[in-house]
Amino acid sequence: MYKIIFSDFDGTLTYKESLSPIFFDVLSLLESKKTPLVIVTGRSLSWGHFLLTHFPFLTDVIVEGGGAIVSRNGKFITEECLISPLEVKRLADFCSEFTAKFPNTPLSVDSFGRKTDRAIELHDLQDGTLFHHIEDFLREKKINFSTSNVHLNFWCGEMSKYKAVQHFLKLKGMNSDDGVFFGDSLNDQTMFKSFKNSVGVANISAVIDRLEFKPTTILTGDDNVGPWGVFNYLKKTL
Repeated sequence: MYKIIFSDFDGTLTYKESLSPIFFDVLSLLESKKTPLVIVTGRSLSWGHFLLTHFPFLTDVIVEGGGAIVSRNGKFITEECLISPLEVKRLADFCSEFTAKFPNTPLSVDSFGRKTDRAIELHDLQDGTLFHHIEDFLREKKINFSTSNVHLNFWCGEMSKYKAVQHFLKLKGMNSDDGVFFGDSLNDQTMFKSFKNSVGVANISAVIDRLEFKPTTILTGDDNVGPWGVFNYLKKTL
């Protein structure tokens, strides 16, 4: 039996970018089993605060693709940044360069609440030529980047979902054998590559051919899309 559950957010715990009733079923199931859930997401630090504030069952959220951990202890919420202040500043300086280079490509609306990375909405990058120009510019400036279901995220320094999860487990005196990770996207690959127990919900089929590293278990069928897949798998295994 798993002692802890890790899960991507967009496309895994959400459906069509929205929370649905099944998300609350997942929370209720895990609460009944006294098994903690840690959301591991590319969403912003401010989103981490939102999730902890609005869903009391959650006590820890890994945000910004592994750049920071937001935790709640009673009424107090704390943040742990997992990259250096130097890299945080380098990212801020690069954003000025980016804005000058691509004045008509805005950063995501939640970028004001980000610290360790920034994001561009994918719907602003539907022009494939623009997308490739931006990727080339990021590579030229040695800025790391990855794509989620909703964003092109970019950052400075060494961070990943897997690195953050390993750090978190060490703090808790646990190891990767104690948990399972659910995901569906390209930016979940560090977890698929290195985390022993990983599950791809059914909608991972949209990117499965583009994944260099695939999850240990891949769910299929309409009844295993996104949060339904998470719920069904947990109901069988917990």
